[in-house]
Amino acid sequence: MSDPGIVSEAPLRVACLQMRPNVGEKFVNLASSEQLIREAASAGAQLVVLPELANSGYMFRTREEAFELSEEVPGGETSELWESLANLLNVTIVAGICERDGSALYNSAVTIGPNGYIGTYRKVHLWGKEALFFESGNLGFPVFTTGVGRIASFICYDCWFAEAFRCCALKGADILCVPTNWVPIPGQLEDREAMANLIVMAGAHTNSVFVAAADRVGTERGQPFIGQSVIVSYTGWPIGGPASKDEEEIIYADINLSDARKRRTWNEFNHILRDRRPEVYSQEM
Repeated sequence: MSDPGIVSEAPLRVACLQMRPNVGEKFVNLASSEQLIREAASAGAQLVVLPELANSGYMFRTREEAFELSEEVPGGETSELWESLANLLNVTIVAGICERDGSALYNSAVTIGPNGYIGTYRKVHLWGKEALFFESGNLGFPVFTTGVGRIASFICYDCWFAEAFRCCALKGADILCVPTNWVPIPGQLEDREAMANLIVMAGAHTNSVFVAAADRVGTERGQPFIGQSVIVSYTGWPIGGPASKDEEEIIYADINLSDARKRRTWNEFNHILRDRRPEVYSQEM
């Protein structure tokens, strides 16, 4: 029984949709995303996070193929589908999308609410052969004020840069939504948490923000993906998942989003953001 004296100022049910997109099969991928979004909403989710490049798949052979699978954001068929679902189901969606802006391509994450398109993040740190197809993100690390809270997002390899977490926290983000396509890392021990999970746990803890990371599963054109989607508290400890390594599934967490703000004060002396000493940090060489 809950304590009637405890008030959850910003209750939120978060869902990460671990799915299996297939490169080149956009309409199949969109149908799968719709099914999972509807399932999450029926379970009470208010914020739904999908993997990186959820509409197009990941392992492009050529830039021409990537361009054919891309679309404008907003205005493309993927955005329009997700906008209609967000409105119909009263959910906020953060999802990876192959974005076209003129002749430029971006590995992006779109944020959509019940009232429509909210904003876009473009992946800043490109991984491997992504650099053959995409431009580096040029929108910085935006934080969007939404009906469910202050949402930031970044994508996959961005997690390996502490600056990404810190930029979002300093801008007031309550939760970081991470569409991702994590791949195996050399040296990963079978009986240990995935390195990616450890990294998002550390980022959540050292910035006092919630993190919802939605990974994909399956093998695409010879490239395996590791699954293990996870939702992490502002404390750094997982509160949803990790999901399995190889199955499509949905993980959930019920959170009080305001904890990310009010509990950054760890004790009477320390606050993770106020304790920063930028004047003594060395500049990059």
